[in-house]
Amino acid sequence: MGLGDRLRRVVRQQARKAGREYARGKRAYREGREWGENHADEFDLPTDEEDRARIVCRRHAEKRRAAVNADGEPACFEAGHPDCEGCAEDVGDGRVQTW
Repeated sequence: MGLGDRLRRVVRQQARKAGREYARGKRAYREGREWGENHADEFDLPTDEEDRARIVCRRHAEKRRAAVNADGEPACFEAGHPDCEGCAEDVGDGRVQTW
């Protein structure tokens, strides 16, 4: 197997990985929009007209509207991800960045 073949294989693997990450993020965003019971008001977070919290996502560094569950986890929360874990802690402590 030559260098060109290895390079093509690595590029294909990275492209598939990026595609999976994109799909996971898209799914989390969609689920967040469709999420049920919202507790954003219990954490004194600014909300939009649909009562979704207006937070700044640490993981993707973007403004988001998300429902918040009773544990202070935004709907886009992914357990085990350090940025998501930190965000949920900040929501619970009342120091999450909002807009």
